[in-house]
Amino acid sequence: MNKILLNNAEPIQVQKIVRTVPFRRTVVYGVWKHQPVFAKVFYGPRAKQHYLRDLSGVNYLAKANILTAPLLYKDETTIDNALAYVLIFSAIEDAINAENIVAISNQDERFALAVQLVKVVASHHQANLVQMDLYLKNFLVAHQHIYTIDGDGVRHYPNLTQTAALQSLSLLLSTFDVLDMQSWLNDLLVVYAHARGWESVPDRATLLGLINTCRKKIASAYADKKVFRQCTDVAVTNTNRAFVAISTQHVTTHFPQSAAAIDGYFSQENIIKNGNTCTVVSAKIGSLDVVIKRYNIKHCWHWFGRILRRSRASISWANAHRLQLLGLLTARPVALIETKRFGLQDKAYFLTAYVDAPDIADFFANTQDKQLRSEAIKQTVQLFYRLYLLQISHGDMKASNIKVLSDGKPLLIDLDSMRQHRYAFVAQKANARDIKRFMRNWKDTPSLYNAFIKVFQVVYVDHAPLRMAKILK
Repeated sequence: MNKILLNNAEPIQVQKIVRTVPFRRTVVYGVWKHQPVFAKVFYGPRAKQHYLRDLSGVNYLAKANILTAPLLYKDETTIDNALAYVLIFSAIEDAINAENIVAISNQDERFALAVQLVKVVASHHQANLVQMDLYLKNFLVAHQHIYTIDGDGVRHYPNLTQTAALQSLSLLLSTFDVLDMQSWLNDLLVVYAHARGWESVPDRATLLGLINTCRKKIASAYADKKVFRQCTDVAVTNTNRAFVAISTQHVTTHFPQSAAAIDGYFSQENIIKNGNTCTVVSAKIGSLDVVIKRYNIKHCWHWFGRILRRSRASISWANAHRLQLLGLLTARPVALIETKRFGLQDKAYFLTAYVDAPDIADFFANTQDKQLRSEAIKQTVQLFYRLYLLQISHGDMKASNIKVLSDGKPLLIDLDSMRQHRYAFVAQKANARDIKRFMRNWKDTPSLYNAFIKVFQVVYVDHAPLRMAKILK
């Protein structure tokens, strides 16, 4: 797409496709009338409905004097001989979306941004507006101002209730790191109440419950559903021979899509693990270094037992995306390939980017830097506490399943036993089991064992899992 022709104005010279939602819309960056712009192109059977909804949201924001990208023009066009609709917005100079800022900021900077965003959302609510897609990407930061974008998600309620407003606020707060939110929530509630002119501050426990519900719902919608269909992040093909999901950043690589082709990457020289139920190898596909985990079918009865259940490869694929969405480190998911026999699930393969880092046991055995060792201990315990707050259990916390990066941050691998639990008491027991299994790694290293216990006691505000794991009385 080099240009977008308009019926009543000069064309948009397209420089980059920013986002595509299949059969619905494409967002592009380009030049129109000698100025940089972003344009949304709506197409498909419900194009006019989506176009009018987005336009309505943009108008609501402008009418309420809420900063948003200026709408320059709206017009019709034709794509594949079908009517389409275009909205053209001025590109905000030097703008960075809030998600990218969070990724590179320290805790104080993240908190300052959270305060600003809470004030912006409070201004939405004061105008009886609710942004249904309260993701950090939908806020642009430029010159110490925050712009709300994506009118498609903006709804107007003549009488916005306090309950609805707090549910909206919880959606925003759920996008921040779970550990940060434990520390910040009281202050952010005061900021919100003050911005709304409320005399009383919302109840912390109520908001925590709403935030947890939002976080789980968003993670499940993405990891359990979205990454298994064609979307911005994943390219999917599904035939009677195989189901293949590939990260869109790697679709240019020619991935093998049959069992014979994939198995060609397996040899004695590159095997990392060779077990009865799975085989793991390192390989190079194109220019990409990957780890391929093949989930083996041991015999006919094993195949019959597996065909009606989700493959372990698909569970790993979902959990890798879940962790990434929640801000936890794991090997980057590259592809899920499930071959079929008689149209039914057969062998399954999970591919991740290769992580050049030692496991946690090797890290401590070979690292003498006391400051780096202390940082790794703290970061690892904080990982456990994040998982606990998110009600996620790993299921196999042996040393080989935790990599340690050069800055001391832990990275989780081997995710096919990971679960996000519905009930807090179940998650608490599962977290205790994870801690207990993890601490067995250090039973022959008393100094490390005791160092971890001390940090667990400091990091965990709730000591119940530690008592259940029998590392605290």
